Amino acid sequence: MRAPQFHPSASTGLPARVTIYEVGARDGLQNERTVVPAATKAEFIRRLIAAGLTTVETTSFVNPAWVPQLADAAEVLAVLGPEGTARNRPVLVPNERGLDRALASRVQAIAIFGSATETFAQRNLGRSIAESVEMFRPVVDRAKGAGLWVRAYVSMCFGDPWEGDVPIAQVVDAARRLMDLGCDELSLGDTIGVATTGQVRDLLDALDTAGMPRGQVAVHFHDTYGQALANTLAALSDGVTIVDSSAGGLGGCPYAKSATGNLATEDLVWALHGAGVQTGVDLEALVRTSAWMAGQLGRPAASRVVTALAADLDAEIKPEPPR
Repeated sequence: MRAPQFHPSASTGLPARVTIYEVGARDGLQNERTVVPAATKAEFIRRLIAAGLTTVETTSFVNPAWVPQLADAAEVLAVLGPEGTARNRPVLVPNERGLDRALASRVQAIAIFGSATETFAQRNLGRSIAESVEMFRPVVDRAKGAGLWVRAYVSMCFGDPWEGDVPIAQVVDAARRLMDLGCDELSLGDTIGVATTGQVRDLLDALDTAGMPRGQVAVHFHDTYGQALANTLAALSDGVTIVDSSAGGLGGCPYAKSATGNLATEDLVWALHGAGVQTGVDLEALVRTSAWMAGQLGRPAASRVVTALAADLDAEIKPEPPR
């Protein structure tokens, strides 16, 4: 298999190592119309872990009516067993009921999801930003009391389809409210994929000034305008070391018709390995995994690296039963 040419350069300013927070099994699959069986989801997660992805968000305990694709969350975790509930296998929860279900499955890490805009908060959670924070307060309190690790997502950090450009101060305020609940990590979401590199750096500076340093912050970019990798590299060169990405580029955004999904993990790994940045990921194993999942979904992977390398690996995109 062709590998990225190794050309490390101190001038890039990139960190020596980057932690990839893999979201393909949750954020990637949640928008699929064809229901993926629990056994297939569990096998996908196992293969991601085997490829060296240490942090994999496995599923979501949201109301099944909201996200039918993830109605089998408890079943997926049961199939995975202890490997699926480790501290580096977070699950998304929206409220205390979701937390109850997560705790019943013995998870050790959760994520909550807020918004930087009022319109999206109402459409996504059915309440205002302030009301959503109060909804999350007992979730975080109980989770921390039970010894769980907690991540906070903030959506619409760079643009909103109803409100347009989102002021940086507004994003900082939303992020501060969530982190003040006691969350361990903050993920900045470019939900409709409109961010540019200057916006990314300006927001990171503003968060740092507000007491949320780079070490607590992850970035989560969608590739609607082809800027996800550029924005990620800008964040990394500005001190961020945690990146959300999705194997094969799975995912999308129902609020942007042209959205093409999350930053593909393979595309990220190719770029980082070429720059001498360690990720712990076996690119060949990851490409095989995404080609396999594309076969389960009956369509090609969105990742350009998967497209380029799958033929070399003899990993044709065709269905293959879970092991």
